Amino acid sequence: MAHFIPCNKTNDATQTADLFFKEVVRLHGVPRTIVSDRDTKFLSHFWKTLWRKLGTKLLFSTTCHPQTDGQTEVVNRTLSTLLRATVGKNLRNWVSCLPYIEFTYNHARHSATKQSPFEIVYGFNPLTPLDLSPLPQAVYSSSTGETKAEFVKKLHQRVKENLEKKTDKYKQQADKGRKEITFEPGEWVWLHMRHERFPNQRKSKLSPRGDGPFRVLERINNNAYKLELPSELNISSTFNVSDLSPFHVGETNLGTEPFQEGGNDEDIETTTFKAAEEVIIPVMRQTPRTRSGARCVREEFNKSVESLFTLIEHEELKGSLLTKEIIQETPLRREEILSPPSSEA
Repeated sequence: MAHFIPCNKTNDATQTADLFFKEVVRLHGVPRTIVSDRDTKFLSHFWKTLWRKLGTKLLFSTTCHPQTDGQTEVVNRTLSTLLRATVGKNLRNWVSCLPYIEFTYNHARHSATKQSPFEIVYGFNPLTPLDLSPLPQAVYSSSTGETKAEFVKKLHQRVKENLEKKTDKYKQQADKGRKEITFEPGEWVWLHMRHERFPNQRKSKLSPRGDGPFRVLERINNNAYKLELPSELNISSTFNVSDLSPFHVGETNLGTEPFQEGGNDEDIETTTFKAAEEVIIPVMRQTPRTRSGARCVREEFNKSVESLFTLIEHEELKGSLLTKEIIQETPLRREEILSPPSSEA
């Protein structure tokens, strides 16, 4: 069952808790768990302390991973559609439309459960204006308490089976092309830097798309891991497994980019040529993909420049010495060329 509660963007954790108790707790009681995103009000000390005292477990979604609570995302899209259809041009009256939209949503039959939220919670749908018409309607007022309780149990079991079937169907569709991989605490992984989580590091399309390796501190579950990140990043250290790649000893760049088919970021290949007997200048063939790879390329480039300067100085010194030797070996010929020939008396 969904409850649509109007609020302001400026509400803090205290005001949010008051709304929750007035609109949710008074109808359904204290929840066992609460799934939320990582908003500042939900990460505040007041919010965590309040629900810890009440015995409620807080479950936070992974940053920039909306698949954590897909049901809420679907409800948000449905609410937006209902508001567009109801409000029309009177955009300021959206608050007064929320009670009607909430009743409509909870009264509608859902494709996943095959039942309406009212039927799942109460065992029947509340009356509507159509139910008050003289048409015959099936009601459960004559049912006894035991029959009603048995009906509700069967209803919940049927809803559970329908949800499991729908979830399995979604899982099969989502797992196409996925490769299951798990990490243990202490292992090292590459991190794919998404633009929405790393805006400063991904300002340009040519910026490295990954970084690492980083050590795994904790495995929350098979889909979420906590990494040991540098303090300058200043972001949440929890990442989805789709943003991680295994690190192998000897690698200098990210091996595989997530969500990219048919290609690997192979190791940077180098070819060498000898411009002198002992001077070797490497030539890079591929651009880096990670910050660590960029550092390696920068070091190789600096070595190449130093080698090139050494080669130029060596050639200039060799040329100057050769010129001096020629001048010292042939001084008489040089005087004969400069002085005119003498005439015989």
